[in-house]
Amino acid sequence: MAVKASNQKPQQRHDEHREDRIGSQAPAGQRATHDDAWDAEQQDNNIVPLTRAEAEKLFGPNVSRPSRVTPFKVVIAQMVLSLGATLLWWLFYKPPGAAALSAFLGGAICWVPSALFAARLKKLSGAETVMSWMIGEALKMGTTIAMFIAIAFWYHDVRWIPLLVTYLIALKTYWIALAWR
Repeated sequence: MAVKASNQKPQQRHDEHREDRIGSQAPAGQRATHDDAWDAEQQDNNIVPLTRAEAEKLFGPNVSRPSRVTPFKVVIAQMVLSLGATLLWWLFYKPPGAAALSAFLGGAICWVPSALFAARLKKLSGAETVMSWMIGEALKMGTTIAMFIAIAFWYHDVRWIPLLVTYLIALKTYWIALAWR
């Protein structure tokens, strides 16, 4: 199925009886006109982008500096956080072995699919399209689900709390990377 994009301005659809309703609700002697009413569609069409000076004034002088956070740096951060969480589970959970391994596997469920996605992006090297991103995300989700299922079936000594907590910690690395320029 193909979607045809159009450069035409969207049609303004107005209620034919709007003036009658507004006029009947207004006090005597104050007839509201269509021009006085707030029109959300018109407001959306009047968006003016910020100039460079305005953006620098709002967000600081580094607003136009490109981000130095790459997909591989995010994967490395996920691995470091996973190993840190694994160490904490090893130190503070009794018995430590199964909990630490479960925590490491939880982190790996996050960073292995991310590493595959980052490698796919590097392989494409600038030839990205929306479809290639969608395929990459589908592969990433499929790998994540497959890893959860594989651990549930083949690792019978899994500790779910350490696994899920470490997975969520590693997953939140994306938010840290967004905030970190």
